[in-house]
Amino acid sequence: MSQFALRIPDSLAGYAKELAREDKVSLNQFIVLALAEKVSALKTEAFFLERAERANTEKALSILDSVRKLPPIAGDELPG
Repeated sequence: MSQFALRIPDSLAGYAKELAREDKVSLNQFIVLALAEKVSALKTEAFFLERAERANTEKALSILDSVRKLPPIAGDELPG
């Protein structure tokens, strides 16, 4: 496990401490979880951007056109 000295503005540190206390976790754990969430969001965005670059719109529309046209199940209708 790595250690990293981190300088955090006092106001931000205060908010982080308060939120960590509310979540009943240490400030360290709160910061690690916040970092993990950010890394996950960025990796997810990169994944979908890469997938979108490989997308074949014509093929996708062709597949959708081949699906039988059935009315939605009760409760699944789109709003007016």
